[in-house]
Amino acid sequence: MKTSVITGDIIKSRHQTDTELWLSTLKEALSYLNTNPQYWDIYRGDSFQIELKDVFSGFIAAVYIKACIKTIHGLDVRLAIGIGDKSYKGDSVSESTGAAFIYSGETLETLKKDKQNLRIKTNNSQIDKELNLYFSLALIAMDRWTVNSAEIVKLTIEKPNALQSELGEIIGINQNAISTRQKRAYLDQILELDSLYQEKIATLV
Repeated sequence: MKTSVITGDIIKSRHQTDTELWLSTLKEALSYLNTNPQYWDIYRGDSFQIELKDVFSGFIAAVYIKACIKTIHGLDVRLAIGIGDKSYKGDSVSESTGAAFIYSGETLETLKKDKQNLRIKTNNSQIDKELNLYFSLALIAMDRWTVNSAEIVKLTIEKPNALQSELGEIIGINQNAISTRQKRAYLDQILELDSLYQEKIATLV
């Protein structure tokens, strides 16, 4: 059975005086992506792992986690997506194992060395090469998100069918301001990349 796993850690978490703020934000993000706490875990303070409900949702889930964390000024996150088999289901995500878990964990270590914030590993090196190139280009925008940009990305993912005017009512700004923030976040291009990502992953499963 193919599954999708994200392993990550918070960048500069020790510089943030209010630990509870980012920790609660991370917990909310992970529980939004998988409501069953058996499938996600936070460990070593600022590291975490989540097994996603949908093998196709790795990229948009990573975007969502990043947006949630970047709503806190000065913080960012490293994220490694692994897609592969799940050979053993434990009582918690940290006890489960298989290629997806190994790929994700090992890839996070390479991210730290290379100072890159998002990467994927599958059993297909050509797909990895293509998607990681696209990710590195997307990160030019995503790593520069302001708090406002991150907030609108988070909200748009949570409410994909909402009109801009409806999103504006939620956060108290007008439709034009919503449109401007979405453009500054390069949200349309990120959603296009998510569609391409899903097409590529479909060839693996």
